[in-house]
Amino acid sequence: MLEQRIQQHFIDSADLKYQSAQTLSKPIAQGVQAMLACVTSGGKVLACGNGGSAADAQHFSAEFVGRFERERPELGAIALTTDSSILTAIGNDYDFTRIFSKQVRALGQAGDVLLALSTSGNSANVLAAIEAAHEREMTVVALTGRGGGKMAALLRETDVHICVPHERTARIQEVHILVLHCLCDGVDAQLLGDQETST
Repeated sequence: MLEQRIQQHFIDSADLKYQSAQTLSKPIAQGVQAMLACVTSGGKVLACGNGGSAADAQHFSAEFVGRFERERPELGAIALTTDSSILTAIGNDYDFTRIFSKQVRALGQAGDVLLALSTSGNSANVLAAIEAAHEREMTVVALTGRGGGKMAALLRETDVHICVPHERTARIQEVHILVLHCLCDGVDAQLLGDQETST
């Protein structure tokens, strides 16, 4: 019984990825172009999210600054989820909803990209970060699910919305990590050429 349940997780995850490939390929490609324009002009990506999405923001930033699969020059990325002193100071002195927006205002510049992750699209601190990014004339690449929630209405035409067509958090997060890998690979392919990578 347990093994069948586990197998069903694999099947459901694979099915969603297969079904999402055509729907999400265009906005992912737009996200690649936004990030490419940013880093080739000396900009950086600021990434934020809560819980599993915080881990994904850090995962993305590590692969941008270090490398994804191929050697290349370092690319600018900062996960806004990692500095416990900043997070606790802002959370304590102001409000938890401002932990990302204050960092965006401090670190973000015109031409930078905000990578905003929220499975529901309703995370108040991520919504505030998007508003701050718009104030700084940054482009937003938003990863959501469940129809995009409040984030969908907040995004501008110049932003990129990658919305996983599913309701379940675990499935959405599984596709988000694939999307992040596609973004990293796409930027690398544009910078280094469309070379096959070893599996």
